Amino acid sequence: MNNMEKKLEVKDLKISFKTSAGKVQAVRNISFDLYKGETLAIVGESGSGKSVTSKAIIGILSGNALVENGEILYDGQDLLQIDEEDFHKLRGNKISMIFQDPMSSLNPIIKIGKQLTEAMVLKGKAKQRECRRLFNSKLKLLLQFMIDSAANEEEVAKAKQLCEDFNKFEELHIKLEKEYNEAIDACNILIDSIPNYVFELSKNAFKEEKRKIKEVIKTFAETYNTYVVSDKELIENFSNEISSTFEAYKKDENKDPQYLIAILEKVLNVVKCAVEFTAPNFFAMGYFLTFTKSELPVLPTEKLNEYLEQYFENNFNNVFKVTAKRALVLATNVYNERKVALIELLKNAIPAFEVEELDKAQVNEIVKTLAKAVKESINHLELKKESKEYTFNGSLKNLVKRYFTGKVKNVKELKRFEKETAKINRIIEKGKVPEWKPVPASIVDFELTKQQIIKLLNSFIEHLNKKISETNLIDYDQEVEDLIEFLKENASGVVHKVTQKMAKIRAIKVMEEVGIPNARIRYNQYPFEFSGGMRQRIVIAIALVSNPDILICDEPTTALDVTIQANILELINKLKRERQLSIIFITHDLGVVANMADHVAVMYAGKIVEYGTVDDIFYEPAHPYTWALLSSIPDLETDGKLDAIPGTPPNMIYPPIGDAFAERNKYAMQIDFEEEPPMFEVKEGHYAATWLLHPDAPKVTPPQAIVNRIERLKKLKGENNDGK
Repeated sequence: MNNMEKKLEVKDLKISFKTSAGKVQAVRNISFDLYKGETLAIVGESGSGKSVTSKAIIGILSGNALVENGEILYDGQDLLQIDEEDFHKLRGNKISMIFQDPMSSLNPIIKIGKQLTEAMVLKGKAKQRECRRLFNSKLKLLLQFMIDSAANEEEVAKAKQLCEDFNKFEELHIKLEKEYNEAIDACNILIDSIPNYVFELSKNAFKEEKRKIKEVIKTFAETYNTYVVSDKELIENFSNEISSTFEAYKKDENKDPQYLIAILEKVLNVVKCAVEFTAPNFFAMGYFLTFTKSELPVLPTEKLNEYLEQYFENNFNNVFKVTAKRALVLATNVYNERKVALIELLKNAIPAFEVEELDKAQVNEIVKTLAKAVKESINHLELKKESKEYTFNGSLKNLVKRYFTGKVKNVKELKRFEKETAKINRIIEKGKVPEWKPVPASIVDFELTKQQIIKLLNSFIEHLNKKISETNLIDYDQEVEDLIEFLKENASGVVHKVTQKMAKIRAIKVMEEVGIPNARIRYNQYPFEFSGGMRQRIVIAIALVSNPDILICDEPTTALDVTIQANILELINKLKRERQLSIIFITHDLGVVANMADHVAVMYAGKIVEYGTVDDIFYEPAHPYTWALLSSIPDLETDGKLDAIPGTPPNMIYPPIGDAFAERNKYAMQIDFEEEPPMFEVKEGHYAATWLLHPDAPKVTPPQAIVNRIERLKKLKGENNDGK
């Protein structure tokens, strides 16, 4: 059982593409989970549906794509249901993607520096707006429940005053933190630029001297802040010294830079020390200065923070937490009552979907009523979003739409299929061999759709009952602490502005992080000036600048040399560890994932045919297709030639009735051609969709080449473990 935090859920995803030849069924009801800090590798041949799945997750499917079923759940949202505006907040910020060909991700006529910083600045502004919206909406809702939970007018007045005071001191908190951030940013700009200027001076290559020195003086003045560079006189003296030293440098015929370098390095030391100082608690400070009208006590910052925190707790936060806790308890009870009423509505709705023919007017009214009730039952004071509550309405509407659309579509599809079949028969009657086949009728299974609707309703009822029953497990004290922290973080987020200069500094740091040498120089180069491996590192840097939760790597090493591939794979592993990234790694090469993945999903013809840990797949493979993939991996110990997988994948306009791999599988039985195998459990967490795992199936062992390879891998693993 995996106890880690779940970052992404893909449930019963089915995607097809409309083409002139018919509907191509690219992804067929696949499901998997992605956990925090893990790598899930999705492996399969070209056309198996790997990349289609990844593009659905990041919302970039082509216009002819049809998402016929399923959910992709992230942070309480179904990514298949949200609009482009909401997706824009996630794409790049929370979920980023690296593509196979780096040049397809880079604009060839724009310098990479601009490509790295442009999105950073724009998304920074969007994040500021979102933080302000979240702060205001959450505090407003909290106030409403504070008022509703009050026992008398005195408590109502107290609740209003608390939230008014909270909003008031947050204004000063934001102002103080904004000034501090600007001073710290100025320090970081100098830390970034002065070493470069010193290097240029030492090499007698100092160009645009006047502009650069003016910029240093101006930026140094911006570092002034009580908690950054607090000595205004020191700033003025150093600035005057920089000016006079620079004038002397200009007049010096020999252009001796030592005195100018010395004063620049003094400034550098000042700002380097400044950024190491402890940051004040502006949240508590905002309260103290707003309501005491007193000077701050003269204390070291660490001691000052302790004093301010204690003052804030004693004079405001303890009372606020009691009132907020009362509000959260009431909110839970109010929304639980709504959930109980919703459960009754859901139960009463089920019979309407158990009839032979659904009544459109009745069903639409039910959907409308349920949508309103579900929306009103969601407790927005809860910080953790329950995906079922946020995605239920979209899922129900889609299923209902599928049913009634099918009433028209099925008739058209059957007529088309009958017409094409009759045409084929006429060709055959004339003694000719047709060069084409009729495209199978794509029809909606009405009975299955009704069952899916009923299953959705029952599943949601079960979820609501479970949530109500767990009410007594809620730690309201912790919930209040988390809510205050949420408000505090979003208030701070309002003033975390990403300037062009800071974006450049961050971009250069990320370039260095991904292993691009001379990052400062290469920042101003065009993509064509980089090798293939370096271009891929740039693409990785672009994907990382917004600190995403999830990184999707779609064949990121396929276009690279073998030695460069190893470097990129090592880099991705390093970034995963350091940033606690969750990674989906798409590849056709099973050998690539041996040292990359935690879990592996093997895909064939749009379905996951085997799923397990990387050890399960390499040491205990259970599906013949996985055996075939392992057989095709080259290694130094293999004497004979590699086994190629015979035949080609099926035409997914005409998906096979049984196991899609049957035609290419030398172990196939008659049932493989007649019925699709379910997922059999090999052991806990390891599953494979093959009839060979059925209790009545004949005993089949993997090919001897696979057995030998597994033994070599186990031996090598044992030797590596002994050597640690």
